[in-house]
Amino acid sequence: MDRIPILRMGETLLVTIQVDMQDQTALVLQEDLADRIAKTGATGVMIDISGLEIVDSFVGRMLSTISGIARILSAHTVVVGMQPAVAITLVELGLSLEGVRTALNVERGMLLLGRIRQEHGLVR
Repeated sequence: MDRIPILRMGETLLVTIQVDMQDQTALVLQEDLADRIAKTGATGVMIDISGLEIVDSFVGRMLSTISGIARILSAHTVVVGMQPAVAITLVELGLSLEGVRTALNVERGMLLLGRIRQEHGLVR
């Protein structure tokens, strides 16, 4: 089973998904990420999906679920690197990814998380 690495960059946890997500991999990622947020007190989660060329409803639900878990643990989620075909597929599947913010790349994602932190008084 593949395990998705979670890197810490200051107050942000960076998750780079480079493999096709299977059910078990997604469940382990959710648990690992929840644990890391709780242990580190991270206020941001950035999920880089630039390596995904194809998505299905499972991946869309997984992103929404991870965002929900992070939100409950007081962390904000930004998904970055979405390919145009992935965005089109998600819309065609009727998945709006409610509660998930997006940015074109990691740099813009970090700026967005910075603004979110300021808006919510999370700047340390």
